[in-house]
Amino acid sequence: MRADRLIVILLLLQNKGKLTTKELAEQLEVTPRTIHRDMEALSASGIPVVADRGKSGGWRLMDQYKTNLTGLKTDELKSLFLSPSVHLLNDLGITKDWNDAREKLLASIPASFHQKAHDVWDRIHVDTSSWRQSSQKIAAFQTLQEAIWEEKKLQIVYERANGETKERLVNPLGLVAKSSTWYLIASVGEEIRNYRASRIHSALKMEEAFTRPADFQLSRYWESSTQTFLKALPTFEVDVELSPIIIHRITFTGRFVQVVKQNEPLDDSWIPASLCFDTEQEAVQYILGFGKEIRIIRPHSLKRQIYEMAKAVVEMMEN
Repeated sequence: MRADRLIVILLLLQNKGKLTTKELAEQLEVTPRTIHRDMEALSASGIPVVADRGKSGGWRLMDQYKTNLTGLKTDELKSLFLSPSVHLLNDLGITKDWNDAREKLLASIPASFHQKAHDVWDRIHVDTSSWRQSSQKIAAFQTLQEAIWEEKKLQIVYERANGETKERLVNPLGLVAKSSTWYLIASVGEEIRNYRASRIHSALKMEEAFTRPADFQLSRYWESSTQTFLKALPTFEVDVELSPIIIHRITFTGRFVQVVKQNEPLDDSWIPASLCFDTEQEAVQYILGFGKEIRIIRPHSLKRQIYEMAKAVVEMMEN
C-alpha cells in the first residue's frame, strides 16, 4: 500500500506542480504526518522532492524532473476507456476528437491491455439521452463554449420560466449537463446563477474579458447548488391506499413522486402509503392517471378536486 501511495504522490506532483501537505493528505486520505514520512522516503530513494516554505509553499519536484512511470493498473486503465455519453459529446462537438484521443491512448498502452480496453467498450455503455429525445437545438451553444474557454463576457437573451425574456451581461464560468439538459453557470456581479441553455435565445461574445474567481470549482459549486435547490423544493404530501396490482409501478413514471412511507397491507390487500409531490397539481395528474387503483385518504380537498375533474371529463365525453 505504501509503495502505491508513493507512486501516486510522485504522479500528483509531476502533474500538478505543487501541493501542500494538507492537500496531499486529503487526496490520499492519510494524516499529514504520514505525508511527511512519505516525502522522506521519496527523498531517500533519490527523488528530488523540494519543500517550499511560506504562504504559497508546498511540495514540488525539482525543475525539469520527469518520470516515465505511469503507475496504471488494470482497473485504472479500464476506467480510462469507459465510453462517455455520445449524446453529450455530440452537443459539445468533440465526438471525433474523443475517438481520436481514445485511439492514441490505446496505442500508448502495452499490447497486453488492448483486449481489456475493447472488453470495456463491449460491456459498458453510457447513454444520458431520454427515450423521446427532444430535437430542440441550442443555437448559442458554440458561442457559450467559446466565451467560457476565452473568459470573455456574454450578452445573452434569456427566457425565464414565466415566458418573460430579458437581456443580461454575464461572466460564463462553465457548462453542466444534468441528464441530457445543459446549464450555463455564470456570475452576475458577486452572485453565481444557473441558466438553462435551451432558454438562451441568443448569445453574443463580448470583447471584454473577465477575471475568473481563483477559488471557483465547477463540480463543487454544482453539488452545493443542487442541494440548495432540492431543499427549497415545495412539497405536497398525500395519504393514500394503493391497489396491490400497481404497487410496483407507482414510481415508474415521468412525474416526480416520492414514497415517504409504506405500511403493511390491509385486510383487503390494499396498501396504505404516504406519497410526496412537488405540487398539488402534480398529485392530481398523477393520481388521475391510475384511475380507480388509488384511494385518497388525506387531504379531503384533493379528493374533492379529483372528483370534480373526473366528473367534468365524464360530462365532456357524454356530450
